[in-house]
Amino acid sequence: MPDFKHFPLPDVGEGLVEAEILTWHVAPGQTVAVNQIIVEIETAKAAVELPCPYAGVVSELLVQPGQTVDVGTPIIVIDTDPTGPVRTVDSVNGAAAARPTGEGDESGPVATLVGYGPKHGATARRRRRPQTPPAPPQGPPPTISVPVQSSAPPSTAPPSTARPPATWQEPTRPAARTTPAGGYVPLAKPPVRKLAKDLGVDIRSVAGTGEVITRDDVERAAAGPPPVSVSPGPVSPARERRVAVRGVRRATAQAMVDSAFTAPHVTEFLTVDVTPMMELRSKLKEHPEFRGVKLTPLAFAAKALCLAVRRTPDVNATWDAAAGEIVYKDYVHIGIAAATPRGLVVPKVRDADRMSLRELAEALDTLASTAREGKTPPADMLGGTITITNVGVFGVDTGTPIINPGESAILALGAIRDLPWVVDGQVVPRKVCQLALSFDHRVVDGQQGSRFLADVGALLADPAVAITY
Repeated sequence: MPDFKHFPLPDVGEGLVEAEILTWHVAPGQTVAVNQIIVEIETAKAAVELPCPYAGVVSELLVQPGQTVDVGTPIIVIDTDPTGPVRTVDSVNGAAAARPTGEGDESGPVATLVGYGPKHGATARRRRRPQTPPAPPQGPPPTISVPVQSSAPPSTAPPSTARPPATWQEPTRPAARTTPAGGYVPLAKPPVRKLAKDLGVDIRSVAGTGEVITRDDVERAAAGPPPVSVSPGPVSPARERRVAVRGVRRATAQAMVDSAFTAPHVTEFLTVDVTPMMELRSKLKEHPEFRGVKLTPLAFAAKALCLAVRRTPDVNATWDAAAGEIVYKDYVHIGIAAATPRGLVVPKVRDADRMSLRELAEALDTLASTAREGKTPPADMLGGTITITNVGVFGVDTGTPIINPGESAILALGAIRDLPWVVDGQVVPRKVCQLALSFDHRVVDGQQGSRFLADVGALLADPAVAITY
């Protein structure tokens, strides 16, 4: 006797309310085992592969790729007892529809999966507004015309509601005199005629603004006709693309709007000579302990940030508006802004303040590779305390970054360039980098933000300063 089991979309992250089905790895009629990967979904955080909670045969896929469904919605039906006669499953009204997991079903095995199933009462979802496109206007667009008097006799036809368009009349030419041959000669003073001759302008071609041609008329004609404003015509739909805002892109957009219009941002900038840091980086690459390690300027910036937080813990705090409190954190979870094909994500390096420079470099390399592949677990996106965005990898000098929600500061690391710099009274080429720090002015005062940025800059300009922290 077939035993059909519905697998509802589980909550794979804290507070997940929906996800998009990306790719099915199974098809109806295929045999599956417990914990076999059956589908890849995209949440507001990342792409996640879901294992199957049952062993059996796939009976039906209830959701197609590209669809977004709520947590708890059944997405697949598994026949856990395929030895019985085959029959069609009606996933909505059929008698063979399986009961949701955990609702009085004791006849079949129930697999235990981490994070499986919706958390009842833990998440709430706002109603979606129907996206109905506005109705196109009926009939041709209204035209506005000016009535013109006519000498024709009145018509006996019934009056029309449309008003006849005005006829265009050529403006009256200013007064002029004619030569015996009948040529047109505009009126102009001798100095104006001489100006036209000097500028190479035919006085007969000048359109005057009055009855007499003036110097302004001649100079305007010499400058050429004014540009004609042409309104663009309709763009063919074939030359435009529309992409639905969902998944990571939608979550990022909402988070940035919430942050920008909630936390009062202040951004400060600092230009730093990082030549000593780059020289130390070259030396460490040859050190046995760092062989095989991808040691980037970002790793030095992360280490400098952790050391600077010790002296200015306010940048690592959180504003709790509900409780009316500032939460100071004795740990540093650095968020690293990473560009991925699915959009901007900010995975975290946990307890970065406890890591050595080598450990930080390895963690950053692993984090970047996982993010580019879209395989960052949703849990790794949560709980950051401060963020670094490395815009320098794109050749950008600096910017005004937006603070991630729940944090109080974000550091932008610009491109490192060879620039002239004054050293001991002499202008010499140096490795120069620009830093930008945005902070929440509710938590961080100007003095605190300035000191923190200055500390980060000092550590990058002379890494030996680290022994004094």
